[in-house]
Amino acid sequence: MRGDTAQQAEMLVPMTPDSFVPADHPIREIKAIVDGVLHGLSPVFAGMYAAAGRPSVPPEHLLKALLLKSLYSVRSERQLCERLHYDLLFKWFLDLNISSPAFDPTSFTKNRERLLDHDVAGQFFAAVLAEARRRQLLSSDHFTVDGTLLEAWASMKSVRPRSDDDAPRGGGKNPSVDFRNSRRSNLTHASTTDPDARLARKADGQTTRLCYAGHALMENRSGIITDILITQATGTAERAAAVEMLDRRGGTRRITLGADKGYDTHDFVADLRARDVTPHVAQHTTRRRSRIDSRVTRHPGYAQSQRKRKRVEEFFGWVKTVGGGRKLAFIGVVKNQLWAYMAAAAFNLVRIANIARAGA
Repeated sequence: MRGDTAQQAEMLVPMTPDSFVPADHPIREIKAIVDGVLHGLSPVFAGMYAAAGRPSVPPEHLLKALLLKSLYSVRSERQLCERLHYDLLFKWFLDLNISSPAFDPTSFTKNRERLLDHDVAGQFFAAVLAEARRRQLLSSDHFTVDGTLLEAWASMKSVRPRSDDDAPRGGGKNPSVDFRNSRRSNLTHASTTDPDARLARKADGQTTRLCYAGHALMENRSGIITDILITQATGTAERAAAVEMLDRRGGTRRITLGADKGYDTHDFVADLRARDVTPHVAQHTTRRRSRIDSRVTRHPGYAQSQRKRKRVEEFFGWVKTVGGGRKLAFIGVVKNQLWAYMAAAAFNLVRIANIARAGA
């Protein structure tokens, strides 16, 4: 018998969004962790707002929405708010009722400076890391560092000579630009749209693009990211960022640090040894002599670090394919750092939830 297509007559349904999310859905474990983390940050949120005035969108909703943006590969905040109108899983994750309206996407714009001023994203990332440490998922002895290029939002057409203060001529919003027979470098040219972005390429023969450099410090036991940093894409950015993340980590216990052959330089290895860090760096012996000798390579731990360090590529692959890092959506180092904290927190939440489900 053919079914009836007119099935939208019911007006009142005694159900909540929780009824529509499967009991074994992986995001349930993530939501439980996030709710606990946000509860611990409640004093921070209370200090961000005045005691009186018009109520704003709760910061808990903003942070949860940014997590959903990374977890479900939503391209923009406007699309996220549009989906929040009809996606019951999104409403459930934000503790909204079925009939609750979605907030306006300009709420992100209006509150982003407040989140930056109080380093809310950084504190949220640290709180997620503390939860992983409470579950004894983090190694305190063995780490890996790596970096990658993240394409900036600005177009290559915005790259102009630093001495040229004239506005672009003709073509409206998308003028035609001929770069043939012209040499461009970061010393002579800059983007008028995103001055913090830098011309960079991964290797010779590849396309030069406006990029930022993304750096991650990973512990080797569970593959959880313990620190993330966005910098300008310079030739020494990876090594300088690695030293900065080690200094931010603190601690006096000797650790090992795995890295690829791009970190095999005299200055970087010396910086590690000055900090009581054993350099488990891949040897770079192409037309040169490696700074890593048999004092390090003869130990079995060196080979193990070289195997473990490749797991950091899983994070970069996830960030670029799922987390929205294929092409950055913000202008400037500071705003992209906020995105990086939330994307890394989302990745860590997935790792923690997967480990919990595997051990259940």
